[in-house]
Amino acid sequence: MKKTKFFVILLVGLFLVACSSGERDGVTVEDVWGRSAPMSASNAAFYMTINNAGQEQDSLVAASISICDVTELHMSSIDDNGVMSMRQVQQIDVPAGETKNLEPGGLHIMCIGRQADLNPGDSIPISLSFARAGEIAAEANIKEP
Repeated sequence: MKKTKFFVILLVGLFLVACSSGERDGVTVEDVWGRSAPMSASNAAFYMTINNAGQEQDSLVAASISICDVTELHMSSIDDNGVMSMRQVQQIDVPAGETKNLEPGGLHIMCIGRQADLNPGDSIPISLSFARAGEIAAEANIKEP
């Protein structure tokens, strides 16, 4: 009985450390958020700050959000005529010792085919995949538009 209890406590402890660290190989993810939206808006965007305190460049190569049919990395831009466009990007590079901001009107994570309302105060789990740091779990706070 004592061995079983010890292993359960050990496993729970390891799980909590893995989920709460938010840092791997010098990469940290902070201020993750999205805007509130009703189900009538089938897509949503998520933003964050990625810090790379490591010695080598890393790249965000994928993201996963359970409430989305598809999750993609995107870049919004405005051309010389003032026309905004958005396109998928394969990765978001974060050079060593630098910070990359994912923000409205620029880089972001696109949730396509959203399956749940996003209400202010909600917290949505996001899994981020980095080329070097691997998987980092984050929680997106939903804010008023």
